[in-house]
Amino acid sequence: MIQFKNLSFSYENSEVMTIHNIDLKIDKGEFVGIIGPSGAGKSTLVSLMNGVIPHHRRGDFYGAVLVCGKDTVDSSCGELSHFVGSVFQDPEAQIISTEVEDEIAFGLENLNFPPGEIEKRITESLRMVGIEHLRHRNTSALSGGQKQRVVIAAAIALRPQILVLDEPTSELDPAGSRQIFSTLKHLNEDYGITIIIVEQKVMLLSEFCKRFMVMDQGRIILDGPTGEILKHNDKLMELGINCPRVVSLTRLLIDSGLYQGDYPTDVDTAEKMVRALIKSGGSL
Repeated sequence: MIQFKNLSFSYENSEVMTIHNIDLKIDKGEFVGIIGPSGAGKSTLVSLMNGVIPHHRRGDFYGAVLVCGKDTVDSSCGELSHFVGSVFQDPEAQIISTEVEDEIAFGLENLNFPPGEIEKRITESLRMVGIEHLRHRNTSALSGGQKQRVVIAAAIALRPQILVLDEPTSELDPAGSRQIFSTLKHLNEDYGITIIIVEQKVMLLSEFCKRFMVMDQGRIILDGPTGEILKHNDKLMELGINCPRVVSLTRLLIDSGLYQGDYPTDVDTAEKMVRALIKSGGSL
């Protein structure tokens, strides 16, 4: 699906390598969260996945990135858009039309899809993200969460196999953030779309993502199932990453000799763990 082969990259006129010797493989249907401190190279990593680098942001590029078997150096962003859709943190920067329907049609029209297919894809994309009722609304009248879902709908209208998101909930409140993550879960589980998301809200990531990658100084320093990565909470805290409270609680119980099981990744699982601990009389 996505493969990095010994990939290193530095931006034009920079003497510092932003990405260092990354070998990486993401398979079809994965839901991957990418975390790390500011300047770790997270946004650069996803820009390498969708072809923004090297086609729009240039620099010294070593190694290879393959997306669905296509080398990103040899494929244009237009060609890659058939495989990977992109959503960024500010929906205002992506929305260019005054009406929701026109926004979703824009990319399809530019790729010369026939009118009947455009109509079909608009309807299906709106349904997939749960905003059919917004079809004829003015985009300027939408909330932040609604705008972000419009951007997601526009991206998936092109039928990408992969959806790459760079901090899509940074401007949203907790309720809006959860709506976006619920939408992504729906797209992943019901339509098989591979989700790759850079996000600072680790609690949401840990609840929805199955795989975590932790970046620091242009390298992937941890990569694995979410529960396993959360066990490295000392390292995460050292990097300035706030671990979910359920992780901190679990670590305290483990250090106290009261619990030896898996780390919970959401509040409901943590509640079950605590109830079972109380019921057992203080040791699991």
